[in-house]
Amino acid sequence: MPSTTTGTPPSTDDVSLSHGLKQRHLSMIALGGVIGAGLFVGSGAGIAAAGPSIVVAYALSGLLVMLVMRMLGEMSAAYPSSGSFSAHAERAIGPWAGFTAGWAFWVLLCTAVGLEGIGAAKIVSGWLPGTPEWAWVALFMVVFCGTNLAAVKNFGEFEFWFAALKVGAITLFLALGVLAILGILPGTDSPGASHLTDFLPNGGEGLVIGLLASVFAYGGLETVTIAAAESENPVKGVASAVRTAMWRIALFYVGSMAVIVTLVPWDSKEVVEKGPYVAALDELGIPGAGQLMNVVVLVALLSAMNANIYGASRIAYSLVERGQGPKALGRVSGGVPRIAVLASSVFGFLCVLLSYWRPNDVFSWLLNMIGAVILVVWIFIAVSQLRLRRRLERETPEKLVVRMWLFPWLTWIALAGMAAVFVLMARQPDTRVQLYSTGGMTLALAAVGFAWQKARARQ
Repeated sequence: MPSTTTGTPPSTDDVSLSHGLKQRHLSMIALGGVIGAGLFVGSGAGIAAAGPSIVVAYALSGLLVMLVMRMLGEMSAAYPSSGSFSAHAERAIGPWAGFTAGWAFWVLLCTAVGLEGIGAAKIVSGWLPGTPEWAWVALFMVVFCGTNLAAVKNFGEFEFWFAALKVGAITLFLALGVLAILGILPGTDSPGASHLTDFLPNGGEGLVIGLLASVFAYGGLETVTIAAAESENPVKGVASAVRTAMWRIALFYVGSMAVIVTLVPWDSKEVVEKGPYVAALDELGIPGAGQLMNVVVLVALLSAMNANIYGASRIAYSLVERGQGPKALGRVSGGVPRIAVLASSVFGFLCVLLSYWRPNDVFSWLLNMIGAVILVVWIFIAVSQLRLRRRLERETPEKLVVRMWLFPWLTWIALAGMAAVFVLMARQPDTRVQLYSTGGMTLALAAVGFAWQKARARQ
């Protein structure tokens, strides 16, 4: 540990937690973590702004995400921990950095749990008119809180089947789309390249909006490195997940965007109103496409709720284990940090209540505050990897099971890409307020973390 850090070094293995996740769980968590509700729903606004160039936007942001995952995989294979990037930041930069990254991500995950619950409740109440949305959110919260309070293998089983459904759905969609584009799907005519002629309909500004939308659609990939600490073979699990990240991103994100903009005119109202996947299936004349995709989106939202409660509880547990939070959150029973699970679920449900009670001030402020947290986390990952890689090469080179490509050049290029995204956010009115709000929260957490670090150093 360099002289600039103080406090207790993050543990390499969380011995208090169980190791109930099997390799099949971890593999499917990694696979399904790529496919979120942001892909199924949020991509519509990106297509409307960028047109066919949304494929370029997803490819560029996908390259950035691949670099981030490779860096995170290198550190997580060397130092498996439920704290993931937070523990790595503490080890590489100092306790204040682990504190800042960890608690910022905890707030993000808990708020996301509430947002996903609201989205899932809207779908179910649409099927059952007259039923209150808040009651459905409460039911989902109880189910997934209960799942996470039980043994970790229960979380793994839920995510395994959720991911299998999502992967199956998007694979079927891609297969049908490719057949239609080739003109060999019965009852359809190939559109050729007729929808791709106006590649940049809104110029560079539209591409920028699409790029920003695509960056935040990739959230959720970090969960696999958190879960790896509770798997039967953490090092193997992380290495396998990271090494397959490239084809998953290329196939599911870039591939599906290419299919959609080829099949459907980018300026079709249905792309935004119904969602791009429903619009594409309608174009193919698939009966019941809307309800079919609603089921898939519901599964994606419930999967995200389950995974985010899990991730939030483990991040909180790791922070407390390192002396950076209330001790009660670190209590483990049956291999599960149950108080942390309850606290994360309660915070998520509080966000839901705020969406009803104070939608225009407190809830809006909370949403803006978490808007750019994922970028802050990525910066901590890149800086940590720059510092830890040299130390690993010098002290324990045998731990470098996963290696960042072309180190340190691609790490610096990734950091430059993140800085570019920040600049683009500052130029857009809708994202500027998110950037400033997230920046304020990050600075406040960093100040608290730094003060705590100094106080510990004086003891």
